Amino acid sequence: MGFNSKSITNDIRDIPQPVVTLNRATIVAGIIVGVLLQQPLFTTALFLILLFPVLLGPSTSLIYQIGIRVFAKQIPDSPREDRRLMRFNNSIAVILLGLAQVAFLAGSPILGWVFALMVAVAATVALLGFCVGCFLYFQFRINRFKLFGR
Repeated sequence: MGFNSKSITNDIRDIPQPVVTLNRATIVAGIIVGVLLQQPLFTTALFLILLFPVLLGPSTSLIYQIGIRVFAKQIPDSPREDRRLMRFNNSIAVILLGLAQVAFLAGSPILGWVFALMVAVAATVALLGFCVGCFLYFQFRINRFKLFGR
């Protein structure tokens, strides 16, 4: 059984798939542009854009707000991804992009780009159909259940 990037739900509170795709594509594009221009500020911007929805929920996401407007006609009929998965995936991205910021500030740009590229690779793989974060999330949930029974 593979972990595709579409954990479909019917819950209206979950994230419409076009918005999930926009989120992943924005991450990939931002990091690629940052690498090509050798400008860490692109990763800083992505860090800040993703930080608020991780802490406060999807309504604070710039990408979500743009996505629900741009894809307004598609959203009513689109599948939705579990909001917990989206938050988990974005949390991993925030941690890695945060580590990238620390590395850049510490004068280690190569390490900073390694952390940023880890995020870009994971988002690219998710766009292609395999969600690494989803796999990690389900492993976490399975092991938590084995340990604590919840």
